[in-house]
Amino acid sequence: MIRVDLDVMLARRKMSLTELSERVGITMANLSILKNGRARAIRLETLNAICRELQCQPGDLLVYEEEAPL
Repeated sequence: MIRVDLDVMLARRKMSLTELSERVGITMANLSILKNGRARAIRLETLNAICRELQCQPGDLLVYEEEAPL
């Protein structure tokens, strides 16, 4: 399972979700879905905009975790 660590990078950059939303032109609702781990997909265009504004690499935001067996 791939997890988006947007909240971690926002904290490191001392930036609010509102500020990021304004800078990248993505709604608060969509960023919140990413931040809270409910996203099923992310467009490369979106990932590019987030990385540009947070001055990070995609690997700084995306983390792979093995899913626990049922």
